[in-house]
Amino acid sequence: MTDAHRRFLQVLMSKGITEASEARKLHHHCCETDKVYYAKDKLDDFISTINRHLQPLFMQIRKGMSEEDGRPYYAVVNLAETEVTKMASDYTEIELELFRKTMDLIILSENGFASSTDILNLADKLKTKKMKKKEAEQVLKVFVEDKWLSEKKIVLEQCLQAYLGKVHSPNGKHGVLSGFPNQQA
Repeated sequence: MTDAHRRFLQVLMSKGITEASEARKLHHHCCETDKVYYAKDKLDDFISTINRHLQPLFMQIRKGMSEEDGRPYYAVVNLAETEVTKMASDYTEIELELFRKTMDLIILSENGFASSTDILNLADKLKTKKMKKKEAEQVLKVFVEDKWLSEKKIVLEQCLQAYLGKVHSPNGKHGVLSGFPNQQA
């Protein structure tokens, strides 16, 4: 692994997530700066070299696609769940458990979505500690704000008015959550 690889990894880790076009520019910059051979179409090979060195640390650079716009992104991910990695999180153990259960619910659904009601009902099923529904609602809001989840509001009031006449729900909305940032349903 060259200094160009190390520089690329350091920048990628500092940014957290990088669009593929930015990663290609970064690849070029790192190779140019450290005077290493640059092959325009060899970003995946360049990343594979880094990943071989990250493997003993249970980390990897992974490529994923945005469901919102279809663009590819790169990020460094942790592949191990240990006591040390749990402490490195911004979330408590119970919040992480709710997130994992939410992801399970979304993944097992037929459409890639889970209703906010179904997710709030998970609060009673947590193993580490029970969570009040109000607490779970706050945690879900934080996950949406931090872009771990995306919320799609569906306004039912207008449809109900057209179908049943003047019907008024308490807030006129029901939430649906998706497991991917900025998902548009």
